[in-house]
Amino acid sequence: MFSRRSRAIGLSCVLTDIVATIVAFLVAYTIRVLLVYQTWFYVRPIYPLRTYFPLLLACVLAFPGIGYVLGAYNRVEFRRPRDVATDVLRIVGLGTLAVAAELFIIQGEYVSRSLLFAFIVTEFVSLAVGRWLFYAGIRWFRTRPEHHRNFVIVGSTEAAFELASLLEEGERFGLRLLALVYTVESPPTLPSNLRYSYPVLPKERLVELLHNRVVDEVVFAPEAEQLSALDPLMQQCEAEGVHMRVQLSFLPTGFSHVFVEHMAHVPLLTFASTPQNEVALFAKRGIDIALSSMALIVLAPAFAVIALLIKLTSEGPVFYRQTRCGLGSRRFTLLKFRSMVNNAHEMLQELEHHNEVDGPVFKMRNDPRCTNVGRWLRILSLDELPQLWNVLRGDMSLVGPRPPLPQEVEQYEPWQRRRLRIRPGLTCLWALEGRSKLQFDRWMRLDLLYIDNWSMWLDLKILLKTIPAVLLGKGAH
Repeated sequence: MFSRRSRAIGLSCVLTDIVATIVAFLVAYTIRVLLVYQTWFYVRPIYPLRTYFPLLLACVLAFPGIGYVLGAYNRVEFRRPRDVATDVLRIVGLGTLAVAAELFIIQGEYVSRSLLFAFIVTEFVSLAVGRWLFYAGIRWFRTRPEHHRNFVIVGSTEAAFELASLLEEGERFGLRLLALVYTVESPPTLPSNLRYSYPVLPKERLVELLHNRVVDEVVFAPEAEQLSALDPLMQQCEAEGVHMRVQLSFLPTGFSHVFVEHMAHVPLLTFASTPQNEVALFAKRGIDIALSSMALIVLAPAFAVIALLIKLTSEGPVFYRQTRCGLGSRRFTLLKFRSMVNNAHEMLQELEHHNEVDGPVFKMRNDPRCTNVGRWLRILSLDELPQLWNVLRGDMSLVGPRPPLPQEVEQYEPWQRRRLRIRPGLTCLWALEGRSKLQFDRWMRLDLLYIDNWSMWLDLKILLKTIPAVLLGKGAH
């Protein structure tokens, strides 16, 4: 399935869930109103529906929003019935918790508890039925011959045969392969793994094929040196308005995002190996600002107590400022509560032979430079709290690779520098696997694993799992 069409299906699924949530709320309200007239079950009259419009809006935002965070709308067409059932259960469960938390915060005592209970039940049924109707509708739509999408593949490379196999897998989504067109002198032999037999035609017959058959798309899968020779065929497809695609196997590999952008009127083929979902990244930044500002306000008393303990037990400033590398190697000043003696940097050279980890970093379990208060601050990760200010400023994020020192970056291997292409954070996957106990290579690979699989849901899971890891002092020293 093509990614753009897959995103359109995901958006349709979001709209289906929004409609299902509205229907569930209205049905639950109707049930609650009817209960007033039943003699066997006494309940008080309920407020008019307009009173509950804010609650309805909150539900419409919360339930599909949680589905988005959980990844329930990614590759919807490939999800099995068991996956769909799990999605519905998680959306209803977490959505209920979110709405309950909101009512607790705003003290929404006017909301009928029986209405909420009825809504939870009807929401589960409505989402499940909505998803079933959604999939049944897609299946019916795609099996109609007039809705099939017919393809021709131009090329005789391994990439062309791989595309043919993928189109066969997409048969249940309405994708149909009509023929293969070869660009070399002799016709190639079709691989045995293809389920059907297809006409194999020379490139001179492509125009005839376009005129005699219903062809929706032509996919070119050439070798790099064949591109210029295919220009007449591409011009013909463009003149007739046939949709074209070009397989890019001859271009550099290893990039997880390939797309075309325009600078003014100039098209640019763009390669990226970091997250490119601007909407999700904007939401991530908004969450960083909201949570870091709230945390700074709530933790202000703790900041004052820690600052007082540092001042009373050792000489030097309360905060330790250090230059670190952020997004794209941009330098910024990282803040920490000072946990070492005032001249700790000058003592580092004498202790380097005690380094307990590999790579261009220094970790020592019983570092003599730590103060008594600082040692406990490090075990509980309280020395990192001032970095909430760095998060608020935009130097860092709540979740992301840890910001390295410039001298560490100078010793990085080329593949390790990719971790600098995303905003650094307070915690990441390495925090769940031992923190200071990790070997450097494993640490780097976990950061790259995070970058390659980033999502809002992954950030939420890391944040939730970091809390017990920090409280238990797992791997910290």
